[in-house]
Amino acid sequence: MLEALTAGAAGLGAASFLVVGAALAWTLRVPDSVVAGIMAFGAGALVSTLAFELVGEAHSTGGLVPTLGGFLAGAVIYVLADVALAAAGARSRKRSVALRNAPGVHSDPATGGSASVGLAVALGALLDGIPESLVLGLSIAQGGAVSLTLLVAVAASNLPEGLGSAAGMKHEGRSARYVFGVWVGISLASGVAAMLGYVLLQDASPELVAIVTTIAAGAILAMVANTLIPEAFKSDRSLTGLWAALGFALSFTLYQLG
Repeated sequence: MLEALTAGAAGLGAASFLVVGAALAWTLRVPDSVVAGIMAFGAGALVSTLAFELVGEAHSTGGLVPTLGGFLAGAVIYVLADVALAAAGARSRKRSVALRNAPGVHSDPATGGSASVGLAVALGALLDGIPESLVLGLSIAQGGAVSLTLLVAVAASNLPEGLGSAAGMKHEGRSARYVFGVWVGISLASGVAAMLGYVLLQDASPELVAIVTTIAAGAILAMVANTLIPEAFKSDRSLTGLWAALGFALSFTLYQLG
């Protein structure tokens, strides 16, 4: 029971950086270049964690076929869901300023913003966060402790998402109650997902664990390629690669020391 609660706390703690980012965006004018740097750093950290901790270890315990099958399935599932949500306005969830009049989005006269972007942003953030939280729970089920490298990588990627999305929703006229309600709700859902990742898979076979882990890994890599790196590069074309490399280096160092 204690380990299940630890898994939930880890998922909630990493996702709480969405709320921290939202609070910063709501109270401060954070430069786009800073948001882009944090975003690129988180992307590099996630790539390192995926390569060494998730996919590599899934292969060593579950074999090549479950690892590749899960990884490719996760990428396909994420991309299809992301395309559907982007059509509803969720593409703006990682931008420092969301589009006020995105194609296909209808205005909500009560808020001055868009009626569907807010929901799409919330669903998109949930789509990003659930795979990360599941593997946090799995890391405890497999090793008995939270993966520090994964925790750092997820937190670093969540901070700019909270920054960018909250700034965009504020620009659209959303209230503080709405914005923080969205991010607190997603943080709680991420905590539950991490707990479920532990409870449901603690006694699973190595092959099943490899499949579930790599489904999440494939989804996370697709998220990095579809949103984190492109949006960071739009705001800062000169230092994005350096920040990503620093994030990769830190995550790799933590993995080796752990």
